[in-house]
Amino acid sequence: MKTPTSLAKIDGIDKKILRFLMEDARKPVLEIARSIGISGAAIHQRLRKLEASGLLSGSKFIVNPKSLGYTTMAYIGIYLDKAMSNPMAVKQLEKIPEVLECHYTTGNWSILIKVLCRDNEHLMQVLNKEIQAIEGVSRTETFISLAQQIDRQITI
Repeated sequence: MKTPTSLAKIDGIDKKILRFLMEDARKPVLEIARSIGISGAAIHQRLRKLEASGLLSGSKFIVNPKSLGYTTMAYIGIYLDKAMSNPMAVKQLEKIPEVLECHYTTGNWSILIKVLCRDNEHLMQVLNKEIQAIEGVSRTETFISLAQQIDRQITI
């Protein structure tokens, strides 16, 4: 995989391929090839090149959490006693299935996490019994998402 200092080189055809796949990762390669005007083999070759460059990191199905009863999304800023507690806290956060993302941040918090829970009561249990029980966590600040307004990837 390429390092952040070595940027992937893509041309107009690569961008068209990426736009099709970002819209629908299951779009047939031959359909993309016909739309762009090149062979299916050329699409496969370019996709292998893009993967090797580190620009593509796979594809995935996206599960609708609401269909499983998960309706409360929250962002939690975590204050730690000491900066050296960060790695240990992250290891503990990894064990909590409701934690979807974890970021080191600048500013007041040491860590910012994104959690998904069934409801507010479930969120309160995760906060009180799991997150705030982690050694080194001095306090938390929680923001419940009322509705997601934008969900997109970077523009290609």
